[in-house]
Amino acid sequence: MKSSTQDKVESNIHKAKGEIKEVAGKLTKNTDLEIEGKEEKIEGKIQEKVGQIKKVFGK
Repeated sequence: MKSSTQDKVESNIHKAKGEIKEVAGKLTKNTDLEIEGKEEKIEGKIQEKVGQIKKVFGK
């Protein structure tokens, strides 16, 4: 699997896990879990951009 494709897959996993944590944090009124979920979603978005950059440069 190309590195850019792997980054895309991993970014989708991070975004999905982040969304689940964020919703669970809201439902349980656990602000730490909610914040952790938001952070993980941001990590996923960053990884997606890294994959896009790698794709442009052919890596």
